[in-house]
Parts: sequence; structure tokens; C-alpha cells
Amino acid sequence: MPTSSWILWLCGAFLAGSIPFAVLIGHAKGVDIRQHGSGNPGATNLGRAVGKKWGLLCFVLDVLKGLLPTLGFGLLAAAAHATGVGHAFQWVLIAVAAVAGHIFSPWLGFKGGKGVATGLGATLGLFPVVTLPAAVALVLWYAVCKITGYVGLASVLAAASLPLSTLAGGLAMGLSAGEIAVFVGLTAALAALVIWRHRGNLDRIRKGTEPKARWTGRSQPDADSPPASGV
Repeated sequence: MPTSSWILWLCGAFLAGSIPFAVLIGHAKGVDIRQHGSGNPGATNLGRAVGKKWGLLCFVLDVLKGLLPTLGFGLLAAAAHATGVGHAFQWVLIAVAAVAGHIFSPWLGFKGGKGVATGLGATLGLFPVVTLPAAVALVLWYAVCKITGYVGLASVLAAASLPLSTLAGGLAMGLSAGEIAVFVGLTAALAALVIWRHRGNLDRIRKGTEPKARWTGRSQPDADSPPASGV
């Protein structure tokens, strides 16, 4: 794809990712979620502040803002028969731009959520190379949430699984070493970013002060506990 067109896609992906759906939904419900709970402008904190159904809606919207630009670019490139390491590099940067927009939203003073839902959408959009690994990560995320009650821990473990499963998938698909390196590099970078954004959660888990998500059935009823934040 021509560099000028790709730059437009890159900017569009960043802007799509930057839409702060959690804050917008919160305002529509009369709540600034940045002043509630963990203060994280993400789906988990929104669900705790205004209700689970609104948190779920935000999660879906955050997934879509990563999925649509990434998948759209991939489909357009496929129609143009774009292949090779250069195409793969352009494609993964579209995915990264969407996630970066969520984490560093210009509408929130270049602050934002933790990138889990948008990162999931972006990796699902890298069809088919990272789609199955992303689905596996989602299943792992849910399983860890239900077993431990810690959304942050689930997000970290799910993110950490992505590079390994992407490597296995790339080898199984017979991709070139260069293409595998690009896709594994992307998922490793996303995993590192997610883990870094959850360093506070991990520290609280280590200290035994991290609250558990109520929807997992593992939480202790405590009105004074701040809500967990993982997305």
C-alpha cells in the first residue's frame, strides 16, 4: 500500500482507538468514572460505577475500535494482493495505533484505559495469523477471572500468552521467518504494554489488597473496597 494511504489509515486507527467510550457512557449516565473507583476510564471501572450492562457495552465498543480499523486495513490489503514482511509491518502498526489511541487518548489529556479490550479487538483483526491466539487469550482471561477473581491478573496472563501462541500459529501456517518475527514482535510489545499498565494491580495482589471482581463470584462484599480495574 502507498505510504500516504497507510499514514491515513494509521492516523484513523489512532483516532478510532482514542474514542473514550467509558467516559462518554459515564457522562451519559451522569457519572465521571475518573472520579469513581480506580479512576480508570475503562469498561471494568464503568461497570462498577454505573452497572454491568453498561460495562459490557463499553467492552464491546472498545473491542470494535481495535477490530474495525485493523481488519479493514487487512481486507483492503488482501484485495490489493499485498503480501510479505513490509505488508505485515504496516498491518501490525495499524493495530498498535488503535491500542495506543486507547491508552493515550488526546481527548483525555493523553491518558486512557489499560488497552485490554482494544488490544483484543486489534489482534482479532489480524486475521488469520493472530485471530486464534487472541481467541485463546480471551478464553484464558475468562478462566483466570473465574478462578481467581482478579481481572488484572487475568489480563496479564492472557497478554503474556499471545506471543507464544502467535509463534506456534505462524509456524503452523508456514509463514516466513520475517513475517513470524513481525507478528510475534507485535504481540510481545502489546503484552509488555498491558503488563506495564497493570503493574499496580500486580503489586496490590502481592500485598493482598487487590479487590476481586464481583461478577466472578469471588469477591468479598465490602462497601469500602475500590473496584478492580483490568480493562
